[in-house]
Parts: sequence; C-alpha cells; structure tokens
Amino acid sequence: MLEGPKVSQSELAKRFGVSQPQICRIIKNKERILSEWHRNGDPERKRKREGKDTALEAALLRWVEGARAADLPGGTSLLHLKAKHLTEALGRPDPEPSEGWLMRFRARHNLAFKKPPAEKGDAEQPTAEHWASVVLPGLLRSYALSEIYACGETGVLLPTGSPGKGESAGDRLTILLCANADGSEKAPLRAVGESPRPRCLQGVNLGQMPWSYRAGSLAGVTAPLFAEWLREFNEGMRRQGKSVLLLLAKHEAHPYLQLSNIRMVFVPPTVALESGIANDLKGHYRRRLLRWLPAERGVGQPTLLDALHMLAQAWGDVRPGLIASCFRAAGFSPDAGAEALALTPAPGSLSQEQLERNKEPADGDEGTSEGEDAGEPVQPCPSEQEVWGSLATLRRYLECRATSPDLFQAFYELEDAVHMVSAG
Repeated sequence: MLEGPKVSQSELAKRFGVSQPQICRIIKNKERILSEWHRNGDPERKRKREGKDTALEAALLRWVEGARAADLPGGTSLLHLKAKHLTEALGRPDPEPSEGWLMRFRARHNLAFKKPPAEKGDAEQPTAEHWASVVLPGLLRSYALSEIYACGETGVLLPTGSPGKGESAGDRLTILLCANADGSEKAPLRAVGESPRPRCLQGVNLGQMPWSYRAGSLAGVTAPLFAEWLREFNEGMRRQGKSVLLLLAKHEAHPYLQLSNIRMVFVPPTVALESGIANDLKGHYRRRLLRWLPAERGVGQPTLLDALHMLAQAWGDVRPGLIASCFRAAGFSPDAGAEALALTPAPGSLSQEQLERNKEPADGDEGTSEGEDAGEPVQPCPSEQEVWGSLATLRRYLECRATSPDLFQAFYELEDAVHMVSAG
C-alpha cells in the first residue's frame, strides 16, 4: 500500500483505525519492519514478540537452522534437550526450560518437526523365513557388528529376607539387558522391582550408579518404563554420535518408537539373542550370592542394594566372547553356529596353585630384618569381618559421593581380590 498511489497519513490512520503518529513511525521504520517480517518464520504473525532470554533463543535457533541445513533429525524432545544444554552452558539459574517456553519459541519461529520415515516393515515382526532370507542380510550390509544391539528381559530372584527389615520389594526383579553384537559395549542394567521407594536406596546417588532401578507393576517392565529406557538409550547414542540398530522381541511392553539415533527392528520368536547372555548373567549372579557369607560380613541377608551391586558385577563377568557367540549362533556372522558357547573364566583370576604359592613367605620375610626397630608395635592382621566392614564403609561412601559409575568398577575389582585372598 505504501508503494501504490500516494495516500495521506491521516487517511491511512482513519482506514486502519490507528493514530497518525503511528503511521508516521511505520513509514519511518519501513525497511527494518520489512526485513524483520521476511526473517520471521511465521508470516501470519501480526506482533513482534521476543522471548525474555534473547541470547538463549538466538543460540537455540542457530542450532535448529544448522541441524536442518545438515539434514539432521529433530523433534520436540531433542529441542528440549538442546535447550537444557544451552541453558546450562549460558549459566542460567533455572537450567530446565519449561514446556510453555518451548511452545512459544516454536510458535514465534514457526517450527514444525516431522518424524523421520521408518524403514518399511520395521514395526512388524517378520516370519523366520523372511528374516533369514531378506531382513538379516540387509541389516548386515547396513550396520557393523558394533552398531547392532539386542535387548531383552530376564527375571532374577532376590535372596530370602531381602531387601531388609521393614521393606517389601517383592521376591524378584526383572532385569533389562542390552549389548552389541561384538560384545564391545554393554548398557548399564535396568532393574525393575515392586517397591517404589526402597529404604535401602535412600541417600544413594542413583544417577552415578552402574545400574538403575525403577518400580513396576508386579516387578515387570511396562510399556512406559521401556519407552523411558529407550529414550535414555537413544540419548546416550546421540551423545556418542552413533546411529545404531536395536533388535528386540515384539511384545505389548515394547512400543515401537521412531528415534533420532536408534532404528528398532523386531525379530522373529525363533531368534532368541538374549537367552544365552541372560543365562550366563544369572549364573554369575548365583555364584556371587553363594559367596555371600553372613558370618564373615557380620550382617544378615543381602539387601536389595547389595543384590543390585551383585548384578552389576555379574554383568561385568559376562565375557564379550560369549555375547559375540550368541549373536553368531543367531546368524550375525558368516560362520553362524560354528562355535559352541563356552563360559570362560574371568581374566586375572588365580588358580589354586598360584594362590598357594602366593601364601608362601618370600626369602627374608620371616622374623625381624636387620636394622628394623624392634620396639615399634606390629599392627595385627585384621579379621575378615573387619575387612568386610571396611569394604562396606567404602562402598557406602561411593554410593553417596561417587561422581562416576566407573568408580564402582575399581571397587568391584578390589572386592573380588579380597574374596580370592579369603578363599585361599
């Protein structure tokens, strides 16, 4: 209208029901207004409303534009996660952007996310013949063994009387397992029990444990719990910059989700990738339960917290070679089924002969050596009960103060070393 036949400002003001000074300001700032209108993502907007945190909004918008230019996947959950990271990086007092702020941000910039198209047939369970002849060969051409993961569930019994006085967490746990085809990576265990707030987990820094615990109906994995785990697993892959394949059985508790870094594929009922792995895990878990000696530790039955630590140790005992063997037996290798599954002893374990040899004193160890101050008191050897008490104190300190789950791997190795010494 401003480019057409000349019209007075007073006439324009009457036509649009505004004041003449307002028309004057619009004409004066015409170039700036038009420039901002062209940059605006929503041409239907009539008012220019900016967010309260312009720096955060500008950084988030640059990330969105960069992701779209690189044809990277996006979505509301990914946008929320990126906004949270940027808020923390900018040092804002409230690091959690609200859903309302994200909704207004998307409206201001007309952002709409479309889910990436799923591979045809991924959400369906193929027949055994179609899997062997079409699906599996295609997956092996598209993914390296380190990029192929399988997940499944298994149940384990808690010790009698667990988890402790005044608690009721049921007598079993469901364990969610996930590992890749060459055994190079095992996801931390997700345990599901009946008790929503077990007393033995109070004060534990749960975010830094080498396992995680959730409460579910009848100690089983439900669809919401599995979807939560899937999104966490997807976020872990995104942070590593990996796009992976996840194989799983079709089940009502396994919802099909389209995720940014995970492609879900259901396998036929005849393909049981996790059964051999789960059996090995439970064997190591039972061995550790039998090794628990209440008389030496000075405590009663192991608690739920003790059982979770034993399960994490048992998961670490499952050898990569066994995991790879299970995948090979399911066809994820040209020589499928050629090797029988074999449980190998954990590396670093000592034979009985070595233990006996280690107990023999070295030359010159007996008696008081020359020049030693015979007047200094000799520290007595602590009893096994005192040693286990010290280890329990150390573990509790790590449970409360640990900054990384990796610290527990060193603790587990120390505990195993003490077991070997006491067994000798």
